[in-house]
Amino acid sequence: MSDYKPTLNLPKTGFPMKANLAQREPETLKRWQQDNLYQQIREASKGRPQFILHDGPPYANGDIHIGHAVNKIIKDIIVKSKTLNGFDAPYVPGWDCHGLPIELNVEKKVGKAGVKIEPSAFRNKCREYANKQVNGQKKDFIRLGVLGDWDNPYLTMNFQTEADTVRALGKIAANGHLQKGFKPVHWCTNCGSALAEAEVEYQDKTSSAVDVCYQVLDEDALQTAFALSENVSASVAIWTTTPWTLPASMAVSLHPELEYVLVSHNANGKAQATVLAEALYEQVMQRSAASEFSVLGRAKGAALENLPLQHPFYDRQVPVILGEHVTTEAGTGAVHTAPAHGVDDFNVCQQYGIEVYNPVGNNGVYLPETEIFAGQHVLKANDAVIELLQERDVLLHHEQYEHSYPHCWRHKSPIIFRATPQWFVSMNKNGLLKKALDEIEGVEWLPSWGKARIDSMVNDRPDWCVSRQRTWGVPITLFIDKQTADLHPKTLELVEEVAKRVEQKGIDAWFELEPQELLGDEAEQYDKVTDTLDVWFDSGVTHEAVVARREELRYPADLYFEGSDQHRGWFQSSLLTAVAINGDAPYKQVLTHGFTVDANGQKMSKSLGNTIAPQKIMSTMGADILRLWIAATDYRNEITVSDENFKRTADSYRRIRNTARFLLSNMSEFDPAEHLVAFEDMLALDRWAVDAALKLQEEIIAAYEAYQFHVIYQKLHNFCIVELGGFYLDIIKDRQYTMQADSRGRRSAQTALYHIVRAMVRWLAPITSFTADELWQHIPGEKESSVFLSQWYDGLQALEEGEMSADYWATLMAVKTAVNRELETQRNEDKLGAALEAEVTLYCSNALAELLQKLGDELRFALITSSASVKPLSEAVNAVATEVDGLELAIVQSSNSKCVRCWHYREDVGASEKHPELCQRCEANIDGEGETRAFV
Repeated sequence: MSDYKPTLNLPKTGFPMKANLAQREPETLKRWQQDNLYQQIREASKGRPQFILHDGPPYANGDIHIGHAVNKIIKDIIVKSKTLNGFDAPYVPGWDCHGLPIELNVEKKVGKAGVKIEPSAFRNKCREYANKQVNGQKKDFIRLGVLGDWDNPYLTMNFQTEADTVRALGKIAANGHLQKGFKPVHWCTNCGSALAEAEVEYQDKTSSAVDVCYQVLDEDALQTAFALSENVSASVAIWTTTPWTLPASMAVSLHPELEYVLVSHNANGKAQATVLAEALYEQVMQRSAASEFSVLGRAKGAALENLPLQHPFYDRQVPVILGEHVTTEAGTGAVHTAPAHGVDDFNVCQQYGIEVYNPVGNNGVYLPETEIFAGQHVLKANDAVIELLQERDVLLHHEQYEHSYPHCWRHKSPIIFRATPQWFVSMNKNGLLKKALDEIEGVEWLPSWGKARIDSMVNDRPDWCVSRQRTWGVPITLFIDKQTADLHPKTLELVEEVAKRVEQKGIDAWFELEPQELLGDEAEQYDKVTDTLDVWFDSGVTHEAVVARREELRYPADLYFEGSDQHRGWFQSSLLTAVAINGDAPYKQVLTHGFTVDANGQKMSKSLGNTIAPQKIMSTMGADILRLWIAATDYRNEITVSDENFKRTADSYRRIRNTARFLLSNMSEFDPAEHLVAFEDMLALDRWAVDAALKLQEEIIAAYEAYQFHVIYQKLHNFCIVELGGFYLDIIKDRQYTMQADSRGRRSAQTALYHIVRAMVRWLAPITSFTADELWQHIPGEKESSVFLSQWYDGLQALEEGEMSADYWATLMAVKTAVNRELETQRNEDKLGAALEAEVTLYCSNALAELLQKLGDELRFALITSSASVKPLSEAVNAVATEVDGLELAIVQSSNSKCVRCWHYREDVGASEKHPELCQRCEANIDGEGETRAFV
């Protein structure tokens, strides 16, 4: 047998089949850094329209987790796709660097600031710790393949950013949105500090629920209100799940419009009368095991206003007051009111001029002057309070009650409401709430439910407590009048002077500042504020301190993108500060992603042991597998993370990579400058393939613009499997391998492959960035030095009307699928081996026959059989039906000899004396002028 292998155009490429991503990717990163790729992109993008994605800063503490990877990779996909789409899309990564978690970690090593270490030295240690955390996280983010200004990120602890944070506070104060108040705020006794709304999470908690009697002191007034015939000794019963707040009880609230009843009953072995909401009194009687109860009279809550009551264990009279916050969802319809320990309580007491009495210290312990309970921790005092209530015979009932209760998001411990002097951004003082709600309307929220979510959260939120009692944070750089508590009349000017100092020395410039330096002789009149700012304020004003500050960025940003929890966090703090400073929203679009969960739907956490570290995926499978998995996931919902998902993703990656490899391997000596075939001169099938790629590119670009990356994955993966792998590439193998190297038929196919791979590498670049970079190096012809310096490929063309349309080739694809199924059936029955052993007869309806006959003898190449003939459906003999309308098939094994070069079974094999093992087509391709093709 002669060796005809050298006469074939066999595939050859340096693009390896095995990706070895974990080993190759670090080498690629090194090259990107050596080439200063990010700066090259910035230079190439100059003068284009800008697209600004502002990076929400992760907290500089701990290793990155899979949620970080999801967040950063999606941002990178967005930025890279915008660059390909012709935008100047800089990416400036950032970190949140102040705050309690860093402070606590440093305390473990050096002790508390002001106790074992000087505050300034403590802040230096915090800065060192944060820098170390930033560098660790940065290394992993870069390893993910995220391109950005990593040499010049923004850190909220940078002196310039700290100074601009101070300036932002000054502008908010100057615009009349800042005020000092003595109000109840979320307070963590472990942190020893106020908490922001976003630092509070709700968990189930079992509490002691008590019904407590407040004795009525004016029986005449009670008789009048309930229209009684005689005076009755009675009490008003309240219900609370926080007995520890009773020492601060200053009133009892009723709803003015609710109906209340005076109930006579026997409880705890004695007869008594109790005021209860009519809607609840039977429940109260039942749980207190009361007997022989009856209603003595009825009255509206308004009729009981100012009725004096006796505090259950202190020598204190408290009034009945009226509040709309009272409901009949649970309890008694009467609410013990401690203005120091609840927002509703505080607000209603303000209307009545009632003192805000707070007996609880920073550490959650009753103050020394607190009668009876001094020195006890409030969260451990419930039993003592209940015992005292029993001794005083004022406890109607108590039980354990499970309910949702606020907890500190850091310590996971129950928190309290506690009134302290704090600084607030007022929601209503100068119309901030209304303006913020108006601005929400002008933002595009993706998914659309995000609008309703933030709208309700902003609408329901109390004033924002922005002050903290910490050491490591941006200071509230204000001077307040000792007598009036008013801000200094030149606050904005003073803030600017402080900001200039902070630019030079950081936040220590404020803590070390002597008031006389700025205020001169006025210094004695003013107090220097020593509180620090809520870290949500730090990150919230980065629109001012970063986006508006940095030359390469632009305010407002086009897009904010973070997890869906940020509707109550960063999205909201950014909105409120931007409206308070500039009067508008800091973003045009807000996009959110869901949380990562394990295969059982449980949220991932180290404590549950169900996490999968991104570092492990990168070191074993490669970052591109992680990137492709993220792109393949509908990130707007919960994101399921499992080893099985990564394995499936790796399989899909191999399919895409091998498709790209096939394209390259058939262009080993193709020079587009010399060999490119004009679109109108290409074979019909090749023109269709280019047209199909164009249609797909339009869909991919639209999906990138809509941030629907899972759609891109699905369409691209499907294109590789169906249109390319299952149809086009399969068909052109014969033409590529057997025709003369420089024939029109072969160069036409190579031209199509060239156009497709030039487009595909760009489709892949935002997602599988390392693979796209590697692929780019092997594509022939002139091109930019990096795929990331290019834009969407513009060399694809559409089929003209009148040609064999996409519908024509879709029909042929369906016919080929039907033929393949029957070939597979016969192989399984041992009637056939390879498909080229087959001779197929297609019995067709007139319409289908007309379509297939357009290909003439080339139909066999399209079906990849040695023979294919078309006959009328009416002549079908021994044929099998198919899923294609108007098509039945008959397939037999060829009796002809096999050509050793092209492997087709043809009757003309052996017709040549010179090449007796070849068919005449192969002989012409070797020694003659070569075959010609028109269609496939």
